[in-house]
Amino acid sequence: MATSDRRLPAVGTLAMSGGAVRSLVGRVWPPVVVAAVVVVGWQWFVTATGVPEVILPGPGDVVAAGLAARGTLLVAAATTALTAVIGLLGGVVAGLVLAFAMVGSRTADAVLHPYLIALRIAPLIAIAPLVFLWIGDGVLARAALVTTMTVFPVAIASVDGLRAVPAEYTDLARSVRAPPARTFLRVRVPAAAPSVFAGVKLAATLAVVGTVVAEFLTLQSGLGYRLFDSAEFLRTSTTFAALFVLTLLGLVFYLVPAAVERRLDWG
Repeated sequence: MATSDRRLPAVGTLAMSGGAVRSLVGRVWPPVVVAAVVVVGWQWFVTATGVPEVILPGPGDVVAAGLAARGTLLVAAATTALTAVIGLLGGVVAGLVLAFAMVGSRTADAVLHPYLIALRIAPLIAIAPLVFLWIGDGVLARAALVTTMTVFPVAIASVDGLRAVPAEYTDLARSVRAPPARTFLRVRVPAAAPSVFAGVKLAATLAVVGTVVAEFLTLQSGLGYRLFDSAEFLRTSTTFAALFVLTLLGLVFYLVPAAVERRLDWG
């Protein structure tokens, strides 16, 4: 009997693992099936119409071009990822600082809110010449441009989340005479975390987009440069391969904060 009792936790763990696997499969298979259908239809269209590879390559041509340029594409992807990470971290830190200030002070809110909106309205291509003049056109300059794109969603989502904390939470904190700073960090911030992560996930995708735009403007390195270079010389298969690598990179940037959010205990 004792032996059977000791096995029960293991059985429960296996059951939970099986449930997690089934849940993962349930989430993954629909987009995989859609992707397979798209690839098959794509290949059928290319074969049936005889469209030249320079106009629309087939999936096989794209795979072959990607494998031939895998070293170049991996280096470019690493450069783009590094720039996007630095810019995203800058945007998250700046966004949270601005959000805390705007929620904690009406004066700060009145002063900062218009400038935050103005920063978002200003197109990246208009800000870029000034940034390149002041910082140069290296990774840090491109990351600074990414920061200007990512700070807005983080700040606005965080402000909305911090202001939407249920009144009973703060009332309870006041009833036990918790200091304002402790109430803010222990009550408001955890309650607002889902909204904060929503802003971070949006900013993560914008970070990749902003990095590619910055690389288009500098034409030095990264996937943006590889896309421009291959398209300019009509290497369409390589352009498609770079696009797929860029798509995978953007997906990873979104999934990382999403996975962190799921692992955190909001309770």
